[in-house]
Amino acid sequence: MITPDARGARRLQLREEARRNYDQLRQVDLQSRPGEHSLHRAARIENALKGVVGAGLRRRGYHAHALAFPGYGGPGWVRVLGRVLLGRDEPVAPDGGGTPASLRGWRNFLTVPVAEHEVTVRIGGHERVLTTDRGGYLDQVVDVDLPPGEHELTLTVGTEEREARPEEVVESVEDDTEGGAELAPRAAQRHTGSARVVVVGPQPQLGLLSDIDDTVVVTRLPRPLIAAWNSFVIDERARVPVNGMAELYQQFVEENPGSPVVYLSTGAWNAAPTLVRFLERSGYPEGPLLLTDWGPTNTGWFRDGSAHKRGSLARLAQELPQVTWLLVGDDGQHDPGLYAEFVAAAPERVAAVGIRRLTPAEQLLAGGHPLASPDRPVDSDVPWVSGDNGYELMHRWYRAGVLRRG
Repeated sequence: MITPDARGARRLQLREEARRNYDQLRQVDLQSRPGEHSLHRAARIENALKGVVGAGLRRRGYHAHALAFPGYGGPGWVRVLGRVLLGRDEPVAPDGGGTPASLRGWRNFLTVPVAEHEVTVRIGGHERVLTTDRGGYLDQVVDVDLPPGEHELTLTVGTEEREARPEEVVESVEDDTEGGAELAPRAAQRHTGSARVVVVGPQPQLGLLSDIDDTVVVTRLPRPLIAAWNSFVIDERARVPVNGMAELYQQFVEENPGSPVVYLSTGAWNAAPTLVRFLERSGYPEGPLLLTDWGPTNTGWFRDGSAHKRGSLARLAQELPQVTWLLVGDDGQHDPGLYAEFVAAAPERVAAVGIRRLTPAEQLLAGGHPLASPDRPVDSDVPWVSGDNGYELMHRWYRAGVLRRG
């Protein structure tokens, strides 16, 4: 039982630590270090803040955790996606099945990345050592020859070996655990994360690429508030799938076994574990997630969501030339325009487009116009259909010959 005196001492300790962190932040030199001359000031401020917070977490026994994200590959290569964060073991659901307990989304964003950290990658009997970037991310193509199909990818990290920066100096401080200032034995701490990677064969085939917000999950919120509500407030198990979309995607997988299903969104990588669990729980097929970072970039304060989607489409077209895509999105904002651009630039790479039609109320909340018409390309032979839900899109793709009736 915690006594009032212990509680008061704990408050004083936290106050003192907050003051020490503030003093460290004031002393941080925000001038460019070697290798940082191209970083925007916002990125340097973020680096300094995460360095100070990271030092405090390490004093409390946090260590590097590896998160592996679903990836994809082709003949002779695999794109490895993952991240390394400071953390402790996740709480497990009461059923004891090993699944992390349902959490409020804001916890996903209280993270500190581990930059320039070595990660051991293992897949299909092959092993490589990669290094994280300034955001703690891994996004690298590895030369490895694997047969088409799904493979398990594991990322393993151990103790952090690099020398701490001046603002990351670890001090011995009193802790509220019995035994005082003693630190956890970090030399023995290792952590492994795993995910599935789909390797696409060389033969021509179909693939499905889908937006997430308002396409597979109902948001009903203004775009500027989607991240604030869905990512920070709502419990992940309270999210609602769009009616009929999971059935549509499962029908595609049934008709095209082994074909890739890719989820493309402007959402943050912080929410990737939550999204993976949501997709599985809602009956959607597994597939790689192509998300973006949350926070300042190397060149500015904010990221361009449209540029992220446009660049991801172009990269998929270049890396997987054997795949012809079915593109699925919603008419809330940018999907129709981006898909129309892609169809105009490479019509031979698109088998069909399906646009989920939002209600007038959803259109207004999404930042669009309730009477806006989709940006359907003119004089294109690519089937372009729209519907209120997945069942309507499925029916219209049947009529267009995109899907085959059983």
